[in-house]
Amino acid sequence: MHIRTLGQGLRVSALGLGCMGMSQSYGPNPGTRDDMIGVIRSAVEAGVTFLDTAEVYGPYVNEELVGQAIGPIRDQVQVATKFGWDIAGGKAAGLNSRPEQIRAVAEASLRRLGVEAIDLFYQHRVDPEVPIEDVAGTVGELVKAGKVRHFGLSEVGAATLRRAHAVYPVTAVQSEYSLWTRDPEPHVLPACAELGIGFVPFSPLGKGFLTGSVNAQATFAEGDIRAGIPRFDADNLAANQALVEHLRELAAAKQASPGQLALAWLLAQQPWIVPIPGTRRLSRLHENAGAATVGLSADERADLDALAARVGVSGDRYGHAHMRLVGR
Repeated sequence: MHIRTLGQGLRVSALGLGCMGMSQSYGPNPGTRDDMIGVIRSAVEAGVTFLDTAEVYGPYVNEELVGQAIGPIRDQVQVATKFGWDIAGGKAAGLNSRPEQIRAVAEASLRRLGVEAIDLFYQHRVDPEVPIEDVAGTVGELVKAGKVRHFGLSEVGAATLRRAHAVYPVTAVQSEYSLWTRDPEPHVLPACAELGIGFVPFSPLGKGFLTGSVNAQATFAEGDIRAGIPRFDADNLAANQALVEHLRELAAAKQASPGQLALAWLLAQQPWIVPIPGTRRLSRLHENAGAATVGLSADERADLDALAARVGVSGDRYGHAHMRLVGR
């Protein structure tokens, strides 16, 4: 696995591992806690050393899982976690990025992860009640105190990103980005390029859709977030099959999987883009890692660049309430 550099010189594996699904959001886990620790450690053995978690995943238990997994291999990994939610009754109950909350979350995350410093600390969603300058300044203080190494933002708008970066340098922006979610392209990616900020796409495989494993007849188990996402409604799934069928055909011609091709497309966009596909299965982990060796010609890239616009994408990527929290 080759290495890429995000902003402020943070060097990470070209593909990371999103750990959220090991604790929530995709229905019953096919493995035990020990199995998930095995997946994380196998990822590191395969060269995937950039791990993503958050206090709100679980909540809390995902950070604990990651902390247990990396205990013996801390010096081999970079760990990203996130702040920005009020958590009450075992779930997110609104946004909270007040300085005192950021400091408290940092201390708690350090304990759960069992690390001396958080490698990358993201604001999970922009809190309109707290000036982004206060957020950036608070994280900057945590960096100076040695508790955090790098500052990141998630699902942020370009104007807010510029304001934050003017106070304390932003290392990375994490937002949803894939062949069927192109929202960052008009404004956020150009801002990252201009300011020297890395970009970390989550859900780079379209929550499984771009692997070709979700067909028009798919149903989702209790606890699977896709059951409430408009893009995964039956009618929209049927309409979106044209996109994945084209991806499947091109992948077959290259002796790759559709998922590998989707990841290879992201890797080809910029050298400072680092996707973080999530998985709970060793087979999918190794398949995803293989995307780093899939090359795309200029014609193939151009074809994929235009794919979503050409065949269309039906349905929003979130429900209305969650869409209001992104791009601020």
